[in-house]
Amino acid sequence: MPQIDIELNKLQEKLLEMWDIVEYQLSSSREAMLTNDVELAGKVIKLGKKVNRYDVKIDRQCENFFALFNPVAVDLRQVLSVLKINANLERIGDTAEGICRIVEKLHEPISQELAAESRLLEMYDVALSMFVASRQVLITYDPVAAREILKQDKLLNKIYRKSDKVIASFMNNNPAGIEVGLHLYNIIKKLERVGDQVTNIAEEIIFYRDAKVLRHKARKKKKKDQ
Repeated sequence: MPQIDIELNKLQEKLLEMWDIVEYQLSSSREAMLTNDVELAGKVIKLGKKVNRYDVKIDRQCENFFALFNPVAVDLRQVLSVLKINANLERIGDTAEGICRIVEKLHEPISQELAAESRLLEMYDVALSMFVASRQVLITYDPVAAREILKQDKLLNKIYRKSDKVIASFMNNNPAGIEVGLHLYNIIKKLERVGDQVTNIAEEIIFYRDAKVLRHKARKKKKKDQ
């Protein structure tokens, strides 16, 4: 195998290692929120340092790759995609940490009734499904699956847009629950952001494989949908 391919494989392996840690952070933040598990929340937050180390290491590997091989065409697109995917993975990890910091402020789990009414768990499940699917798309590249990820983000946006009315109604009817309502809205906003970040990842994979830039088209369509 040519040395350039060996180095590209090393880059992808390192990226997938980071991916697994961030997936654990995201799924564990869901568990911590559901059970008000402050200990688990703290573990997710501590893992942020490990994710940051991966972020720096992958950036350096990419810089070294550019210096050594001066890549073109598909190799160039792959390394550019790795750089951008790496940045989005780090941000998703930050988002999971942010949710866990909210968990540390909550005195009890968010009620099942409020979680169902706000569609909080549905958002979490969709975000996690998108994240897991994007990892598989990176490995095997199924263009249909890649574009399906982009479609799922619309559902997260729809739930997010409707959540403010649900939460405002809850706070009006439960003055003692204003703090909980604000924390819930913050979590929902963060999950919507995860959807955007996973969408960015899917777009980068499509760019790497098909040389198609979807980023600006997706943004214009999103504005129309809203």
